[in-house]
Amino acid sequence: MELKETILEGTLKAFNEKGLKFTMDDIAEKLGMSKKTIYTVFEDKESLFLAMVDYLFDSIKESERQVVEDKSLTTLEKVRTILCVLPESYREIDFRQLYLLREKYPRIYGRVEERLETGWETTIALLEQGMEEGVLRPVRIPILKMMLEAALEQFFQRDILLRGGISYVDALDEVVGILMDGITLHD
Repeated sequence: MELKETILEGTLKAFNEKGLKFTMDDIAEKLGMSKKTIYTVFEDKESLFLAMVDYLFDSIKESERQVVEDKSLTTLEKVRTILCVLPESYREIDFRQLYLLREKYPRIYGRVEERLETGWETTIALLEQGMEEGVLRPVRIPILKMMLEAALEQFFQRDILLRGGISYVDALDEVVGILMDGITLHD
């Protein structure tokens, strides 16, 4: 694993333990390296955080690719899986504190929003395939996309998950379940 990736993995661990209050000292301690080493790769906490957002979303895209290539899954199973895909190593991370991002780190929040709203090509192709196969009823994809994006953005804007004692993974599964069961054809 290259140094940048090692630092990003350490950052995810520090974030999971301390939320947005993690420090460069926390990361250095987790990784058994000096802060100076971290600063040779990342200028400051914000640039580290921006890189972490991209790293996380890139990992999600890689997981999506694996789902699409999985020949054992039906189109319907692929759609359901891809809509709530999170790499296994991130399923334990507590994303519920991300609602604080908007206020404390607006630039990072902007990157999260941007990444949520882009990269839908694979998902859209699967939805279209499902409609062509007749396993999904025809829906306007931009509306479905907006509904899912809006739900996820609400998780990142409010403390609804923390107050409800709901994990991010469970909330995502619930949203996808509601959307899928609403668009799945029944015999």
